[in-house]
Amino acid sequence: MSKYPLSTNRFTVNWGGNRIGVSEVIGLSLEIEPIQYTEGSFVTNGPILMPGQQKKNTIILKRGVIKNDNDYYDWINSAIGNTIERRDITISLLNENKEPEITWKLANAFPIKLQWSDLKASTNEPAMEILEIVYENIHLVN
Repeated sequence: MSKYPLSTNRFTVNWGGNRIGVSEVIGLSLEIEPIQYTEGSFVTNGPILMPGQQKKNTIILKRGVIKNDNDYYDWINSAIGNTIERRDITISLLNENKEPEITWKLANAFPIKLQWSDLKASTNEPAMEILEIVYENIHLVN
């Protein structure tokens, strides 16, 4: 067992059993929305706070644009009416041996935004596509 924190540069992202190449994952977090409650008989001069529902934030997946790899586009384009293909996504933080140490499981995820890099003749950067997703549940597995 290592005494050092894991590095953030070794990770994998899987959906539906398929590994997808991703250069960055943004937004892995848990948040509880507080509820304020005030009653006339309280002796304090203000509300009490109670835990409310879990807030569902968005997760951003960034990867390089590769010719003929339209997975992000096809997924967001699967929206018809008020339905879209939902997927379970697994994000694993890996150790030095490339074995999963911590895994986040996102249930019933679907995309809400797809964005491509700005195109600028004066830069020397890889073209990126950025997929923003939402999910119904997040579970942490160690």
